[in-house]
This record gives sequence, structure tokens and C-alpha cells, in this order.
Amino acid sequence: MFRRRRREQTQEASAEVAEMRASGPWDSDEPHPATERIDLGGLRVPPSGDFELRLAVMGDQLVGVIAVQGDSSLQLQALAAPKSGGLWEEVKTKIAGQLTSAEHRDGPFGTEIAGQVQAEGQTRATRHIGVEGPRWLLMAVVSGPAATDESLAEPFEAYLRDVVVVRGQEPMAKEETIPLRRPNERAAQAEEDEPGLDPFRRGPEISEIR
Repeated sequence: MFRRRRREQTQEASAEVAEMRASGPWDSDEPHPATERIDLGGLRVPPSGDFELRLAVMGDQLVGVIAVQGDSSLQLQALAAPKSGGLWEEVKTKIAGQLTSAEHRDGPFGTEIAGQVQAEGQTRATRHIGVEGPRWLLMAVVSGPAATDESLAEPFEAYLRDVVVVRGQEPMAKEETIPLRRPNERAAQAEEDEPGLDPFRRGPEISEIR
């Protein structure tokens, strides 16, 4: 009976998560709007003239995408998650322990954590958002004025909703970063397959930060 009850709770949680994602962000294997997006491997992100897009790098590995607008930013990172879900509950506890004045609150994507971090000697407001999909967790961090100003946050929330996560079928450890690739890697391969074809020629330039 315990196992059945636990299975029912998992199914209810999965249904609730799916309902929250009814308008995005999306899984690559489910129906989603066929709008233009930049293919970064594990993430497909919309090009936008409203943001400066950057790639977050750790060592030699791409670990995320950052959209910057004014003094605010949105950082995205996709992690592998178990089929049963529930990874966001675990990660929230870790995040809360790293923030100053951490506060759990309801947001447009479910429970999120608001707080502050120390960066370069300054205190910066943050919102940590977790969106769970089929075997993945999309982490989103809004920082700067948009973390506390709803009107400034709206463009970032809209951008987040149009992201597509490509989990792939490879076995991955829990919380392992879903691999990303630079746009020019795909473009270079396309040129080998079809000389003269550059799908990113008219797209936005993406800089890297380390």
C-alpha cells in the first residue's frame, strides 16, 4: 500500500508539473511552438534583440546561457534528473543554504527562492526558479533589479517560457549538466555537409564568460 500511495503521489506531482509547463519551457519530444531558436545542443534558446546573450563556461565546458538586459540577467542551466522527478525539492534546500535572507515563495513556475548573494563586494538580489520536465531540471536565476521588480522580470519570464530542453537518451548522473555546444560547432558541421549553409549567419552573436 505504501508503494502504491507513493506512486500516486509521484503521478500527482508529475501532472502538476506538466500543467505548470503547459505554456513552456518545453521538452524537445513534446509539441511546442515552432519558432526560431538557437540550437546549443542541450538547450534551444530564442534569439532576441532585447537581450545580450552569453555562454557561461566552467573550465572547457559550456554549462549555461545568460541573457542580459540592463543591470539584470537571467542564467539558464539544464540538469539531468531522475524519472520520478523531485530534484527541484532537493536543489532548493542547497540553494537556500547559500543565500542571505532566503525566502520560499510561489511564482509563475511554482515554488521559487528569493534572496541575496554577495558578488564582487556587492549585494545582489536573486530569484532561483526550477522547472522540471521529463528527466531534466531547468534552473533559472534572475538577478539584479528584475529579481524584485515584476515589470522588469516579465521579459525574462517570457524568454524562459520559450526555451526548449533537449535531454537526449544517454544515461546521466543526477544533477549532471546536460551538455551544450557552441553555435559555430553546428554551423561548421552544416558547412561540411552543405557548403555555403550557415544557419547562424543572421542570428545574434553570443559571447562567453568564464
